[in-house]
Amino acid sequence: MKKLKISFSVLLISFFYSIQSYSKAIPGSFADLAEKLMPSVVNISTTQTVVTKNNPFPGFEFPPGSPFEDMFKEFGVPQERQSSALGSGFIIDANGIVITNNHVIQGADDIIVRVSGDKEFKAKVVGADPLSDIAVLQLETEEKFKPVKFGDSDKARIGDWVIAIGNPFGLGGTVTSGIISARNRSIGLTRYEDYIQTDASINQGNSGGPLFNIDGEVIGINTAILGRSGSIGIGFSIPSNSAKLVIDQLIEFGETKRGWLGVRIQDVTKEIADVENLGKPRGALVASVAENSPSDNAGVKSGDIILEFDGEKINEMKELPMIVARTQVGKKVKVKIWRNKKEIVKEITLGRLETSEDFKVAEKKNEVEEFVIDKLKITVRKLSKDDVKSRNLPNQTTGLVITKIETDSPLSNSVEINSIILEAQKKKIRSSDDLNDVVNKVLNSNQKTILLVIYNSQNQKRYIGIKLD
Repeated sequence: MKKLKISFSVLLISFFYSIQSYSKAIPGSFADLAEKLMPSVVNISTTQTVVTKNNPFPGFEFPPGSPFEDMFKEFGVPQERQSSALGSGFIIDANGIVITNNHVIQGADDIIVRVSGDKEFKAKVVGADPLSDIAVLQLETEEKFKPVKFGDSDKARIGDWVIAIGNPFGLGGTVTSGIISARNRSIGLTRYEDYIQTDASINQGNSGGPLFNIDGEVIGINTAILGRSGSIGIGFSIPSNSAKLVIDQLIEFGETKRGWLGVRIQDVTKEIADVENLGKPRGALVASVAENSPSDNAGVKSGDIILEFDGEKINEMKELPMIVARTQVGKKVKVKIWRNKKEIVKEITLGRLETSEDFKVAEKKNEVEEFVIDKLKITVRKLSKDDVKSRNLPNQTTGLVITKIETDSPLSNSVEINSIILEAQKKKIRSSDDLNDVVNKVLNSNQKTILLVIYNSQNQKRYIGIKLD
């Protein structure tokens, strides 16, 4: 009985000790950490010259479908105006190297970086990578700054405390806290996605800002949000380990140098795994091999299943592109392949993605014309067949995808980027001209309110009334 009491006491002491140890990990306040980190987080504002054409005959409109309608639009008077955007960033070097998102500075004529809330500096782009949505800036000054350090994002666990600091809605120096909600998220925004999901409040203007762990190390770059306001508990950050590989290359070369295999791949389904006697779905199925690519030269064939690359097992298809991309160009790697129900090994010398014909063709395919809807202060592009397929929309869906919303746009508090405008004033929208026509008619009326039908970024249909000035 005495031994039982002693054992029970030891158990209680161990239990309370573990509770106490766990409670120590919960911060009583983030104040000291925020005070230490704030000088290293910057606010970024950009300006861009946008050219639009006005109707040469204000107040006069040709009937819809008139052969003169398009002709006179061509004779519109070009007008330039300055478009502005806001974002966040952080300093990683005392000499003023700043990290942000590519989409924050893309197409900018001027970049102004505000440090510590009051000091402003011009910045130039050292290098930018649209595929990972990362950009490196250099502040044009001789001043010294307080940098932050990168942490090991691979050690970040679901449930860990994190804080985000940034410039939401132009309100600089804003600190929010939360936890890591999930790892390895893919949401279809870029080619290489392995996002950290967090419930720390992230809003428009936070893009490019840092996500810190409890030790004050950067473990992520805040990049994307879901929801109109962004504060619904779903934000996404590029893991620091992935980002650092890109950043180091941009600083050294001004561009990226990613490994390239030269294969198109797809998921291995349960049915395919059964047919191939693979045991369980794993690896990446080679759908096609680019001619004269590293894989073609090494004898890789369509139908092969890549199980292992340079010693790393491929559990899911999406893992392979990221592993290949971070591997040094020119390196000879061993690739384990499943072919004819047995394992074989191929030795492949990696090429460079950015100089491959495969990449150049894909880049041309991705070049999309954008249009500015001047009166709404938004930028749009036509909805493509790929959009319809990737977002699982009805086949006959037409509309305009919103790619940019200015802070003073009448839509800024009602609609988010990646929403699709389907109708305006109960008229189907197929082109930017359609939308411009409706907007002009509304502005020339007494009502001054436009009714939009949209799909939001979560593909939910919404009816939204917008008051125009």
